[in-house]
Amino acid sequence: MQLPAKQQSQSAWYGSVLAQQPAQWTMRLNGSQVAELATAADICLQQSNDVAHINKANFHLPLLGIELQKVRSALLHGLGFMLINGIDKDQFSTLQLAAMFYGLGAHLGNARMQNAQGHILGHVRDLNLRSDDPKVRIYQTSERQTFHTDSADVVALLCLNKAKAGGESLLVSAVTVFNEMREHYPRLLACLFDPIATDRRGEVPPGMQPYFSIPVFSWYQQHLNVIYQRQYIDSAQRFAGAFKLTATHIEALDIFDQLCNDPKLNLRMQLQPGDMQFVYNHSLLHDRTGFEDYQQPQQRRHLLRLWLSMPGDRELPEVFKQRFGSITVGDRGGMSLPNVDPCAPLQAG
Repeated sequence: MQLPAKQQSQSAWYGSVLAQQPAQWTMRLNGSQVAELATAADICLQQSNDVAHINKANFHLPLLGIELQKVRSALLHGLGFMLINGIDKDQFSTLQLAAMFYGLGAHLGNARMQNAQGHILGHVRDLNLRSDDPKVRIYQTSERQTFHTDSADVVALLCLNKAKAGGESLLVSAVTVFNEMREHYPRLLACLFDPIATDRRGEVPPGMQPYFSIPVFSWYQQHLNVIYQRQYIDSAQRFAGAFKLTATHIEALDIFDQLCNDPKLNLRMQLQPGDMQFVYNHSLLHDRTGFEDYQQPQQRRHLLRLWLSMPGDRELPEVFKQRFGSITVGDRGGMSLPNVDPCAPLQAG
């Protein structure tokens, strides 16, 4: 195949460079902005303790909402990620923090269900499970996740508690990985445009296969898109109908992983309690290092997660319907299941 040209977008960055420029990817909320966020959350919670009832219309951010357009632009057209900090986690209850996070997210995009239970506010905790169980998602363990994308335009995290040790967040530009492979491994890069199968890990929409077949890289309407989770690609090989990986495909995937793990390419950060991280899944991959947790339940590592569909975003190719359900801009991604209503539980499980 003829490969797309080298990509020159702002999302083609090197982590070793950005590590020296945190002001480019950090928005620190000042006292008045935090107060505006907290007031909006409290007003909504007076009407209902169900965070799922929050939306952009009822979560009023007259000043901060304008600033959040810079975050939105950075996600869709810039570096592809943003860290928002400045919230003192200890000043607020978990319910208030969840409402602040969900409401801020509502000013950026539309929340999507993350699992078969309809959770639109997810919990990232170690549930003492093992990823060698084909129905377990790696975020439910303390294991290294490896670089991957989530099934929505944007994934957002709010750190409630960090681990005793480890659990660092890593980001890498898939655009930079593409450029590196194009320059040094063009024959292998071409393999990643094949319909590679990825295991759904037991969360299968009605009428669908237990895996989806979407290329790691897709080129559509002058945009390079990525979708990737290596462990789930490997485990999908157990299905009889899945696209079978050749030795060349495996070599290409190994080089892809090698580049993602190159400290010159990736950016590492430790989210602190109160920090929010927003990541654009179509041009970036994210990862989390393994961690050691506290014994006390109230101190254990705990993050809240949002999946957002972004109005005004790029179009996606038809093949993404296998994973995103709809590919309608602003109304795509996540799980879409009959007779399952969206909910926002405050407890993991």
